[in-house]
Amino acid sequence: MGIKTFRPVTSGLRHKTALTYEELSGDRPYKPLLKPLSKTGGRDNRGRLTMRHRGGGNKRMYRLIDFRRDKIDIPGVVETIEYDPNRSSFIALVRYRDGERRYILAPLGLKVGQTIVSSDGVVDILPGNATILRNLPLGTIIHNIELRKDGGGQLCRTAGAGAQILAKEGDFAQIRLPSSEIRKIHLTCRATVGQVGNLDHQNVSVGKAGRTRWMGWRPHVRGTAMNPIDHPHGGGEGRSKGGRHPVSPTGIPTKGYKTRMNKRTRVFIVRRRSK
Repeated sequence: MGIKTFRPVTSGLRHKTALTYEELSGDRPYKPLLKPLSKTGGRDNRGRLTMRHRGGGNKRMYRLIDFRRDKIDIPGVVETIEYDPNRSSFIALVRYRDGERRYILAPLGLKVGQTIVSSDGVVDILPGNATILRNLPLGTIIHNIELRKDGGGQLCRTAGAGAQILAKEGDFAQIRLPSSEIRKIHLTCRATVGQVGNLDHQNVSVGKAGRTRWMGWRPHVRGTAMNPIDHPHGGGEGRSKGGRHPVSPTGIPTKGYKTRMNKRTRVFIVRRRSK
């Protein structure tokens, strides 16, 4: 996958870059796996704003992704590799031997026409194959990792993400995540072989504010530009630097402050992430 630049005919094109999408093969999504996706505007089910700077943007249809990979021991052939507006990674449409079609995350190196399989037994260490951690050798790069058996993949689903199996001890495998955290995951949890594709996603430059609005991101206002009632950094005569360590609008430190409070799962973390 390459990145293309544009001639600076306008100011918005001067710093804009975009993907070439040469890996994609499908131009239309598979309609039975689409469903409407309504916008939240950053509000929860009570209508309260829980995430700032969200709203607007282009309309999207949600693609139903098979994160569980519970189509056991039925081979499938990759029909297309498609763009998904709801995530940074690409998705692959797989047609299984029984005729059913499902979307999966497209790992790096997956090609149209390739056969993949999900099993509880030993599988070939090829991109797209899925099995439980017990059957994967040490050092294997994996993604779409379950935290609970049959709970569906929750870890390493973004573009370029990949974890590595470091050790197996008792009923647990030690997995090094992209954040450098080492975590214990039960050996009966399922994972997919390979690294998630679209590695160049992080190198794309948006180029202009309007393109950001298309994606549903509203303008971000600095706290120092607000009034004291709106933000802890607000107020002051003339331009000020806030007068304190950076905090959120609710006063929580925003740089280097650990907010993880889940004591129940703390025993599964062998080494905390470095940053």
